[in-house]
Amino acid sequence: MDKEYKIKEYESIIRYLKELIIHNAGLIANLANISALLNQYLSDINWVGFYLVQNEELIVGPFQGLPACTIIRKGRGVCGKSWETNKTIVVDDVHSFSDHIACDCNSKSEIVIPIHSKDEMVGVLDIDSPYIGRFEKIDKDNLEKIVLIIEKMIF
Repeated sequence: MDKEYKIKEYESIIRYLKELIIHNAGLIANLANISALLNQYLSDINWVGFYLVQNEELIVGPFQGLPACTIIRKGRGVCGKSWETNKTIVVDDVHSFSDHIACDCNSKSEIVIPIHSKDEMVGVLDIDSPYIGRFEKIDKDNLEKIVLIIEKMIF
């Protein structure tokens, strides 16, 4: 995919995202709309959603895509590893990630971005693609910007 196209895609998403979030609508309503927005406007993805920390586990939150794993332990899969390390993780080929949790057998690459409230990690944004190597620096940088907006406006 053309880099300029991706940049314009993210600029549109970020502009729309800021208008979409309603402060008194609550966490679930806002995350549901954000997952729908990302699903609609990001190219070449097949799953997008949130996992939220509850009782020392990641529990599936609002998402778009096939049914997902409901509970993920810290350190398990890409989401659990992102939670454990508190870092964005980009996996070019999920079949090469030794502990990948496959919710959609069509997924080939994945990016997971930690979400914070104050100084505490409260969840992750998880996006899968049916294409190897779908996520690059442009995606990482812009999805981290999107998460910063989510952190400031919702958490």
